[in-house]
Amino acid sequence: MNEFDFINKIRVLAQERGASSGLVRGIGDDAAVLKPLVGSDVIVSTDLLVEDVDFRRDTTHPNLLGHKTLAVSLSDVAAMGARPRWALLSIGVPNDVWQSEFLDKFYEGFFELAARYYVGLIGGDVSRTPEKIVIDSIVIGECLPEREVYRSGAAPGDQIYVTGFLGDAAAGLRLIERGARLHSQTTSQSLPSLIGEAASERHPIDRLLLRQLQPEPRVGWGLLLGDKQLATAMIDISDGLSSDLNHLCTESKVGALIDASSIPIDPFVKDLSGRRALDPLMLALHGGEDFELLFTVKPESIANLPTRVDGVSVTRIGEITEASDGVRISEGSRTWNLEPGGWEHFKG
Repeated sequence: MNEFDFINKIRVLAQERGASSGLVRGIGDDAAVLKPLVGSDVIVSTDLLVEDVDFRRDTTHPNLLGHKTLAVSLSDVAAMGARPRWALLSIGVPNDVWQSEFLDKFYEGFFELAARYYVGLIGGDVSRTPEKIVIDSIVIGECLPEREVYRSGAAPGDQIYVTGFLGDAAAGLRLIERGARLHSQTTSQSLPSLIGEAASERHPIDRLLLRQLQPEPRVGWGLLLGDKQLATAMIDISDGLSSDLNHLCTESKVGALIDASSIPIDPFVKDLSGRRALDPLMLALHGGEDFELLFTVKPESIANLPTRVDGVSVTRIGEITEASDGVRISEGSRTWNLEPGGWEHFKG
């Protein structure tokens, strides 16, 4: 199959999955044509994933990589309090990948997640690279004016919340680095059946591995926090709580005090860390790639926060303080500065 046949194949798949509302013209012309909802603001996010930097081909599955490619961009749009509508996807692959079934399975994972949130693939590109896979993911969303949530809106006295558990993805990565693989890769169980299992039915190790390999964007929470104007500031936790909290505080020109004992850590991660000489608090603070939402709420709005959205709970972990206080964390009688310790592409 040449690249033009491949693009036409993707075009057909995109059409079969259902055209996104507001799409005037999608794949097939030099550019897509969109008609956003009248009066809406348009939100655009882009992410770049590079093999052996952001993922390893030998430790993931193309279906999972397709899912994660879209998930990381959906998470950014969720962190803006917006609804994802359309996606553009470009990928460069070496010849051996082009000759395999990799791309078919990759797009399968991408489309499966896109269908859950009614996101339409409206364009992209494909090219050849010398050795490594390179992926560019763009998601376009919408929200009503003044409903978008920035990193810059937090004020002293606001309460700090996170969705879900922190440190799961980092624990999953440590397991992968030590040779752990999904149950389906060591048994006859198929990957689709494993992915389709409810999280509560999965083997605990598989659940942590999938938190790294197949993250779930908190689209529902993002929509609610933006639409109801509950969050004063928000960011998704991609680089790690320590780094992303510092990003939010820098943009808002505030400080923060985090209670270490309040940080939600999966009990299994605590147990696993004890058996494998890991520090669960460090995983939660600096691990990254949880793609949970970190947000701030005015005290008078707390009563309006639901306890769960899409089965995912939220936890209060601290309070916004004056900028002069800095970003700090306390554990018992000890308090120290929380320096950014998460992921950096050019670290070292």
